[in-house]
Amino acid sequence: MWKISSLKTCFDEIEETKGDDECRAWLSRILDAKVELATFVATRRGGGRATEYAGFLKGSFNFSFRFKFRDGGPDAIIRFPKPGHTATALRDEKVANEVEVMEYLRQNTTIPVPRVHSWGFTSESPQQLGPFIIMDYIQGTPLSTVLRQPPKDDQVDVVLDPGIDNSTLDKIYGQIADYLFQLSQLTFTRIGAISRDGDTWSVTKRPLTYNMNELVTVAGYPDNLFPTSAFDRASDYLRSVADEHLAHLRTQRNLADDRQIAQARFIARHRFAQLIPKYCTDDAGPFIPFCDDLRPSNMLVDPETLQITAVLDFEFTNAMPAQFTYDPPWWLLLSGPELWLDRGSMSEFRDLYQPRMEQFLRALELREGMSAPEGQKLAEPRLSTRMRDSWRSGRFWFDYAARKSFELDAVYWAALHDGGIGIELLDDEARAEMGLFVEKKMGQLRTYKDECTARFS
Repeated sequence: MWKISSLKTCFDEIEETKGDDECRAWLSRILDAKVELATFVATRRGGGRATEYAGFLKGSFNFSFRFKFRDGGPDAIIRFPKPGHTATALRDEKVANEVEVMEYLRQNTTIPVPRVHSWGFTSESPQQLGPFIIMDYIQGTPLSTVLRQPPKDDQVDVVLDPGIDNSTLDKIYGQIADYLFQLSQLTFTRIGAISRDGDTWSVTKRPLTYNMNELVTVAGYPDNLFPTSAFDRASDYLRSVADEHLAHLRTQRNLADDRQIAQARFIARHRFAQLIPKYCTDDAGPFIPFCDDLRPSNMLVDPETLQITAVLDFEFTNAMPAQFTYDPPWWLLLSGPELWLDRGSMSEFRDLYQPRMEQFLRALELREGMSAPEGQKLAEPRLSTRMRDSWRSGRFWFDYAARKSFELDAVYWAALHDGGIGIELLDDEARAEMGLFVEKKMGQLRTYKDECTARFS
């Protein structure tokens, strides 16, 4: 058995540095364009000229300017995806998808989604700075700030405060349980990006996911290997994901530091593909809107009342296999399980996660009870029942691995492996390939290290 901590998240340092350099150059350009952007936002928003620049907001993928206006209405922000942190080839697609999803959610749920005034592609933006969304600015504190453990010394990990008051969590969980319950009631017949044709919402385009963007920006993954169309069956989508994981393993040159790690990752990714029949459910649909990045750091809350005021960042939302919605939320400890897996501490994660999962599921059960018609029972199985089943069966871990190329290997060996050393579980073709694959990875690694030495020394 391989040591799980040796399979921790590993980015391509050269690609990551290129992305950071591209982003810094772009930030210099956009900061110089502040005045031009104020006029542009006022024109697109309507209601008079901008009267004050009120600052900027910077997230992992996006950068926004905030402006005040003379009409007394809400402040507005113009938000751009950051080049280098969002793949250039995906930026227009990302923004177009997000705007469609935001409107869909505003029409079909009570999730507090900001109102969009205008949006456009790169070609429509000042100085072609990038695709943009102009929307209302919403007051609030990031929910993760309210829930996190106060950082100590040089701690950078965002983790749930172990001493947080249960009544605080109950109030937060109740609201988010309501959002997830509402999403679980919305269905589509295909897997992919959600868009509107007239008054009809449907899926006609490929899914664009958080994982796809990560692969391009920090792994050097060729974007021409991604799917180009929507999917009709969950199993077809999951097989495409399995192919994506294997292509990632073959193309990221520094994904294995030695032969043992190369073998462990090779086995994990081939085994993931073999596990699809075991864990794939609801193959023919329906498919449910799912956001890869729906978590407290992308929610704003009034810190006094604990009322969530906005849910943000729907750029990687698609109609997805229903089983993703039927998993308990991965973010209940704020950071994902990889934080603990990177330390080799699966038992610690389980010990911390399960009580919070039960607390969240109790909140969900209360929400489900409210939705049942008077005198009638809610249709079974309930969402809360499905979530418990996902955790009990291990499907939670399979689905998490499906969405996370960089975490797949550690998840497989910690939670999905059936025993033994793994090689005996592979088919004949994969076993025959493994030796040549390992040698190729070691050659890639030597070339990569030489390039790093030349670039960073």
